[in-house]
This record gives sequence, C-alpha cells and structure tokens, in this order.
Amino acid sequence: MARFGKPPTDQATHLRRGFGWLAALGLILVLAGIVGLVYTGVATLTSMLLFGWLLLIGGLVGLLHAVQARGTPYFWLGVIVAALNIAAGVVVIRLPHAAAAALTMFAALLFLTAGLFRLVGSLVVRGPQFGWTLLLGAFDLLLGILVLASWPGSSQYVIGAFFSLALLFDGLGLLATGYGGRRVVGLVQPE
Repeated sequence: MARFGKPPTDQATHLRRGFGWLAALGLILVLAGIVGLVYTGVATLTSMLLFGWLLLIGGLVGLLHAVQARGTPYFWLGVIVAALNIAAGVVVIRLPHAAAAALTMFAALLFLTAGLFRLVGSLVVRGPQFGWTLLLGAFDLLLGILVLASWPGSSQYVIGAFFSLALLFDGLGLLATGYGGRRVVGLVQPE
C-alpha cells in the first residue's frame, strides 16, 4: 500500500481520469467557442442574458447576506450594493441589446485608452520589449478605432466574438493541460 492509502496504480488511474475530464471540458469549450464565432449575434445575446442573470442572482444573494448582517455597520452598504446589482441585472435582462451596445462602447474606449498608453509608454520608456509594446499599442488603438467607427452596429457581434474567443482559448488551454497531464502521468512509473 502507498503511504496515503491508495496503491500507486490507483492514484495514477485517478489522476488520468481527472485529466481526461479536464480535456473533455476543454473540448466542450473549444466547440462552444467555435459555434459562438460562427453565430456571434446569438453569442452576444446569450452572453448578455447570462451576465444579467448573474447580476440578478448575485444581487439577491447579496441582499440575503445583508439581511443576515443586520445590526453591523455594513448593513446599508450591503443593501445598496445588492439593490444596484439587482437593478442592473433586470436592465440587462430586459434590454440585452442596449447593454451590449454600452459594453461595446466601454470595450472600444478601453482599447483606445490602453493602446494610447502603450504607444506613449513604449516611446517614452524604450525598454527591452519596445517593439512588441509598440505593436501591441498600435493593435489596441486600431481595434478600438474599428469598433468605435462602426458602433452601435458593432455591438451586435463584438461582445459575442470576445466571449467566444475567450471560450475557445480557455478550452484550448484546458485541452492542452488535460492531454499533457495524461501523458505525464503515463510517463511516471509507480514505485
């Protein structure tokens, strides 16, 4: 018997199975990301509704916590934050296209600001990664300009494309971790 109660082969089998589930989850996320990239409008609407429901549920849970914290100095702060989350959740659920337009505008402004700061920062500092920082700043600035130039029409696909790309890359990371983990476990010989 191994030191922790399971023979080494059982531990290896357990680890392999765990990494297999990780790879399976990665594959599901990759497929969801690809489908989302094909149907960006649906992905945008789905992500907005999911975001709205998360805000609403988080607000309700926050309200329950605030009620449990009656008598503490943070009671009213908890109630206000919960009420804001609930209100924002209701607005996002009722008006997902308007929420997508607002978030797209915010994303465009974020890209513009980040691009501008990276460009200026790379020119002022001229560090060892000068070229890459300059390129990334120019890319961020260009992306912000492109999204903003076609706004509000871009709000139909930008959030869905970003959400789908996040699913795709997270899925690829989990797939690589699961596959690599299974290979490493297979290479390790039990004592």
